[in-house]
Amino acid sequence: MASTIDYGNLMHRAMRTLIQNVLEDVARDGLPGDHHFFITFDTNAEGVEIADWLRMRYPEEMTVVIQHWFDNLVVTDEGFTITLNFGNQPEPLAIPFDAIRTFVDPSVEFGLRFETQEQVDEEDGDDEDDGPDDLPPDTPRGEAEIVSLDKFRK
Repeated sequence: MASTIDYGNLMHRAMRTLIQNVLEDVARDGLPGDHHFFITFDTNAEGVEIADWLRMRYPEEMTVVIQHWFDNLVVTDEGFTITLNFGNQPEPLAIPFDAIRTFVDPSVEFGLRFETQEQVDEEDGDDEDDGPDDLPPDTPRGEAEIVSLDKFRK
């Protein structure tokens, strides 16, 4: 038995399960109302599958929008696959949940941010967090509730 409770990892699992449940509902029933998602992910993470031209254009991270048109959304315990339209060119993507850096639904001002250990080290105890800077320019800033728990992991 561990000598401490690893709340950081437990919260990460819970937040990723929340994303999984939301995407499973969308795969089954479609997007309700005005809901839409901005999902930023690490393009170099293990298991990410994107077209070569997208990887060249987004060598470190990429933000996708799930809103008006998407197809073939399949959700598993490890991640999801989806086909999105890039300039009238449908492209399939495979995104593991562990690759996700931010998940935002601006229609209800909700957001999650997953920090890597390197980001936590760079912050060096800076508790001020104005929200993710890697979201699309039209994302409302300062309005979404961003939950970041990696600061508490050891």
